Amino acid sequence: MIKIAFFDTKEYDKKLFDEYNKKYGYNITYFESKLNSETAPLAQGFDVVCIFVNDMVDEETINILKKCGVKLIALRCAGYNNVDIKHMDSSIKVVRVPAYSPYAVAEHAVALLLSVDRKIYKAYQRTKKYNFTLNGLLGFDIHGKTVGVIGTGKIGKCFINIMKGFGAKVIAYDVYKDENAAKEMGFEYVSLDELYKESDIISLHCPLTSENEKMINSESISKMKTGVYIINTSRGKLIDTDSLIEKLEEGKIGGLCLDVYEEEAEFFLNDMSNSYIRDKDLSTLLSMPNVIITSHQAFFTKEALHKIASDTCENIKEIFETGSCVNEVKS
Repeated sequence: MIKIAFFDTKEYDKKLFDEYNKKYGYNITYFESKLNSETAPLAQGFDVVCIFVNDMVDEETINILKKCGVKLIALRCAGYNNVDIKHMDSSIKVVRVPAYSPYAVAEHAVALLLSVDRKIYKAYQRTKKYNFTLNGLLGFDIHGKTVGVIGTGKIGKCFINIMKGFGAKVIAYDVYKDENAAKEMGFEYVSLDELYKESDIISLHCPLTSENEKMINSESISKMKTGVYIINTSRGKLIDTDSLIEKLEEGKIGGLCLDVYEEEAEFFLNDMSNSYIRDKDLSTLLSMPNVIITSHQAFFTKEALHKIASDTCENIKEIFETGSCVNEVKS
C-alpha cells in the first residue's frame, strides 16, 4: 500500500481526499504543519509527500526526504516554484496539477478588480449602517479601457475572455506567444514596456521564475499610467512589496488587487487573528483604502478542489504503476 504524508492539511483537504481515496486505497497521514527542512523528518517511511503552495522544498529538505525514502513529491497545485527542481534527481519524482480550474482564478481576479473599482466593500459597510450616500464610491467603466495581461496560459486566456466580454481592449505579453489564440480571441501581443505604458489595468497570470521575480518594481511601475490598477492572483514574489507601497503612497497606483503576497507563507491560509505576529508591509497594505487582499483563495471553488483531489490521486497512481506521468515536472 502506498503511504502518503499529506502536509499543510486543512479540514476541506482531508474531507475531499478521504472521499477520493475510497477509489485508490492509499494510506494517508495528514499533517497540519507545512513541509520544510524542520518538518521533513516526519516523512520517514512514507512513499509520497503531498504538498501545497507554501510548503518549501529546498535542497536541504530534498536531501532529508531522500534519506526518509520518499519517492514522489505530489503538488496539489499548478505552480512549483517552491520546489528546488535543479537539485532533484531520478530518486524522487515531482508531479503537479497544471489545470485544476483556470476559470476559478480568472473569475476571482475580476471579482477583486470590481471590488476595488466599484468600492463594493466600502458600500457594503456603509449600507449596513443605513448610510446610502454615494460620496467616495465613484468608479470607472471597464468597457473601453486597455487591459494588459501578463501570461497567456489557460488562466490568462480565461481572464482575457472575460475582459473582452466587458468591452475592453486587451494587450498581452508572454515569453511564449500563442498567435492563433490572439487572432481568434482578438487581443494583441506587445512588448512588456508597451504593456506597462498603455494599460489602464494590468493583471498577472504567469508562473514565478528566477527571471521574472519582482518584475513589478519601482522601475516598471514608473513606466505605467498614473492611476493604473494592478491585479495579482499568481505568485506574490512577482511584485516587490516595498515598491508597491512607495507607489501607492505617491498616488501612482490607483488600485491594487492581491490574492497573493511576497511574504505570505506564515500568514495566508492561517487564522492569525489572535496572534501578535504581524507583517509590517502587509499591515500597511491592508490599511490602504484602494487595496483589497484575499488569502490565496482564487483557486478555492468546488470544481477546482475536486479536480485537484482527483488529479493528485491519479498522478500518484500513474507514477507508481508506470513510472511516468503526463503531469510530471522535469528537472
